Amino acid sequence: MDQLSPSTETIAAEALAAELGEADTIGAKLRRMASENRLAVVSAGVILLIALAAVLAPLLTPYGFAEQDLAARLQGPSAAHWLGTDELGRDELTRLLYGARVSLLVGVVPTLASMLFGALMGLLAGFCGGWTDTVIMRIADVMLAFPSLLLAMVIMYILGGGIVNIFIALALIDWAGVARVVRSQTLSLRESQYVEAANSIGVKKLTIIFRHIFPNCVPSLIVLFTLNIPGAILSESSMSFLGIGVRPPGCSWGLMADTGRAYLTSHPMLSLAPSVAIMLVVLAFNFLGDGLRDVLDPYMNRR
Repeated sequence: MDQLSPSTETIAAEALAAELGEADTIGAKLRRMASENRLAVVSAGVILLIALAAVLAPLLTPYGFAEQDLAARLQGPSAAHWLGTDELGRDELTRLLYGARVSLLVGVVPTLASMLFGALMGLLAGFCGGWTDTVIMRIADVMLAFPSLLLAMVIMYILGGGIVNIFIALALIDWAGVARVVRSQTLSLRESQYVEAANSIGVKKLTIIFRHIFPNCVPSLIVLFTLNIPGAILSESSMSFLGIGVRPPGCSWGLMADTGRAYLTSHPMLSLAPSVAIMLVVLAFNFLGDGLRDVLDPYMNRR
């Protein structure tokens, strides 16, 4: 019986392994962030609240985003119009809610596309090396040499306005930075013992890339995703403000700030409301990204 019963050292080792395994899970790290970084939790709540308000906009307001009432144009805040009306008599709060749809979509969709493409290019460059690495990184250097907003404006002038073209322009300007980050991690992971062991037993290269290397890059990609979304939102707002983004009768926060600029002294709410909305969302994503970086970035955890 004594030979079958586990020793005290074995039990302690198994308990320690289980504890370390639990501590290393993403769920455990997120719970630690929730307990240690309240600002990140509040920011996540703000983002979720704005996203729900955008989705439920038809239920939260009785007006349409393009519904006009010229007799009620340029009114101040009232019980019927909480944030007043614009120069065409459209309800400002309604347009703010519908504009959140565009701004959040522009933040998430192009960022996700650029993350996927940039991660793929970074994995190929870091793992394959040689001329593949040289070609991909030189193209990335060319992309990074141009100011991102200026490059997006050039692409928009070529493609024309519209939400789909905004997605394309923002996705094209953001992939290079992601590729450089993933490449640097891939170069480090390529020399690790488990990758060398997989190579020695003949595991396919694609399997090594997507099963052994890519999962280790996911935490950094999550942090980059939350930190790149504010940049995409600001870029769309800037392009819409300059008249090359979302076109009327569509609405986005940048377009609303631009159309309200003519009434800045007499009706400041027309520009102030979308500007404050942009500021809140950008700050919320930045604070959330900082919180995720603190718990997911292995370099931060070593400090």
